[in-house]
Amino acid sequence: MKNTRAKVRLASVAGVAVIGLALAGCSSGSSASNDAKSGQDSRGPITYVQGKDNSNVVRPLVAKWNKAHPDEKVTFKEQSDQADQQHDDLVQHFQAKDDGYDVVDVDVVWTAEFAAKGWLTPLTGAMKVDTAKLLPATVKTATYNGTLYAAPQTSDGALLYYRKDLVKTPPTTWSEMMSDCQIAKDNGIGCYAGQFAKYEGLTVNASEAVNGSGGSILSKSGTPEVDSAKAKAGLQNLVDAFKDGNIPAEAITYQEEQGRTAFEDGKLLFLRNWPYVYNLAKTDGSSKVKDTFGIAPIPGADGVGASTLGGHNAAISTYSKHKATAHDFLEFLMSNDTQKFFATQGSLAPVVGDLYTDSELTAKLPYLPTLLKSIQSAEPRPVTPYYPAVTKAIQDNSYAALKGSKSVDQAMKDMDAALKAATTSN
Repeated sequence: MKNTRAKVRLASVAGVAVIGLALAGCSSGSSASNDAKSGQDSRGPITYVQGKDNSNVVRPLVAKWNKAHPDEKVTFKEQSDQADQQHDDLVQHFQAKDDGYDVVDVDVVWTAEFAAKGWLTPLTGAMKVDTAKLLPATVKTATYNGTLYAAPQTSDGALLYYRKDLVKTPPTTWSEMMSDCQIAKDNGIGCYAGQFAKYEGLTVNASEAVNGSGGSILSKSGTPEVDSAKAKAGLQNLVDAFKDGNIPAEAITYQEEQGRTAFEDGKLLFLRNWPYVYNLAKTDGSSKVKDTFGIAPIPGADGVGASTLGGHNAAISTYSKHKATAHDFLEFLMSNDTQKFFATQGSLAPVVGDLYTDSELTAKLPYLPTLLKSIQSAEPRPVTPYYPAVTKAIQDNSYAALKGSKSVDQAMKDMDAALKAATTSN
């Protein structure tokens, strides 16, 4: 959906409807069930595993917890800032039944995969957490086959960062933004960038382009439908923008951080990215735009576009020996105080709905109403244990179209075939 928790909280297929695929062959069966039940009344030191903490959000929270819980201290295990590497690291430790990974930070698109394989402790019974105050969309991302497997920790929605000193009114449609690119050319800077390197971020950006044009990756029943006129029009918008230079050529290598750096350096008029950029663009000593940028919803064909619903959840490993402590740590992460800290320290989107209208927070973070609009209009991700194959189909073919090695028509036909294989062969 960064992970710099600060982001690359990357994301994934947006505009894809929830897919309920069979569990057959995915669960590790009774052994995993027994592991999940063990240690539920046990307390002691635990380890929390998450991607790179670039905005220094995790360490202060862990210190706060440890001061209050000297006999149940949390050790922070920091992963890289690459979502794919984070995923593979978790898989490796789950497969080894490592009891040293107690609470793990899970991208919302991994929840179903990990739950289906029996690696996450169901949050039922003694492990139940209260989700009443949370945004409903965030709870859905942590739920698989009707069972909650993780605690929503942060949400995410795409935002359009723009140079308000150069563009007085932000564009509300894609065509308006492309027209504004003449302003960028007149000022000798690039116009628009998102995340277009061949990784999970491309899945997000390609999906948003498709959804923003009225198309979709999958139908509500889970059937691939990218081989349609509207879906093709969305990808064609990106291809055309690369061809005419409205998206700089170097943006084909951009992940979240490269785009953020370019925008902070004053090299872009528009940037599609996540909320974490706000805090850094305002506070980085090297930022040249800290007083000259604004935030708006991402544009679509006829108005506000369809963001990917991003975010991360915190889950308890099946193999943790101190699940009672792990459970309490989840509740600590969902608490109002922690959620406010996520927002003010790292510009991370809260999962608690009331915080978006909290006067103290909106005074510090004026973009919160815009972010809530983005989250509320976002498309859900697929809840499927076969997500890696789905995102690969989107990445491979979108990238080929952006590079010019495939026409948009051919890319969409090939994507359609790969998605059908991914969603029907298991």
